[in-house]
Amino acid sequence: MANLRELRDRIKSVNSTKKITKAQELIATSRITKAQARVEASQPYATEIHNVMERLASASSLDHPMLREREGANRAAILVVSSDRGMAGGYNYNVFKKAAELQKLLEESGYEVVRYVTGNKGVGYYKFRGENVAGSWTGFSQDPTWKTTHDVRRHLLDGFNATSEGTTKWREGLNSEEGQGVQGFDQVHVVYTEFESMLTQTPRAFQLLPIEPVIETVEIEKGPDILTDTGSPEADVEFEPDADTLLSALLPQYVSRSLFAMFLEASASESASRRNAMKSATDNASALVKDLSRIANQARQAQITQEITEIVGGAGALAESAESD
Repeated sequence: MANLRELRDRIKSVNSTKKITKAQELIATSRITKAQARVEASQPYATEIHNVMERLASASSLDHPMLREREGANRAAILVVSSDRGMAGGYNYNVFKKAAELQKLLEESGYEVVRYVTGNKGVGYYKFRGENVAGSWTGFSQDPTWKTTHDVRRHLLDGFNATSEGTTKWREGLNSEEGQGVQGFDQVHVVYTEFESMLTQTPRAFQLLPIEPVIETVEIEKGPDILTDTGSPEADVEFEPDADTLLSALLPQYVSRSLFAMFLEASASESASRRNAMKSATDNASALVKDLSRIANQARQAQITQEITEIVGGAGALAESAESD
């Protein structure tokens, strides 16, 4: 059994660690609330632009490069959204695992994969393993803004528009010589973590470009005569300029906003994952302190018992010595 001094030093050390993990838990909890508020604040714009895109799509020919697979496509970009800081449990590992699965699937389909990363943890992960990263952006995983994410959003859009046969201009964060053209790609995939609840965050692989149009079939129920319609009426909208022109102008904004929404989701997921990890660490520290305290008490009791036994034994020996005299 360890001596009493060692046990007390260890209890002190664990309590110090517990204070740190508890503070991190409280900070992460407050950031979750802010991140959720930002996601909710972005919903009105997201809903409106989605409704506008649906109406434009129904009135247009859908003949746009962002809406169709390219013939002979052979180069795909993967954006891996990780965190800048650690202490978030399996948050980053799950994202890296999902990205590896997606990369394997694309390579088996004949695509050349080019990887982009956000977050210091992702940069360090791929650098340690000697895997190539075409571009990286850091410093905003916990608090993404429209400005800080501009370069990564703009590059993915420009790279897709350039196609694998063309090049796009250099931007901050790309791992190539400044001023040199950067080869484009034919697909864009994003691997990020979706926030479902405080306890559940799920890694997702999402194809950002080209957008896969969803065609819905609507059944119209007619009444007993041709003038009676049981369905709800819809407004007949005329677009100026024409729907195809508006669709071409709004699609980049729609895609850019969708990517920004993923950054917001990942931010909330990171905070929730860190809170769960720190709460688990705090609970484990409390349990460890309890166990160590029990062991320390047992050691202290054994020490006291031994001291009493020695005193009683010594007193008995003195009494026997006095009687013999």
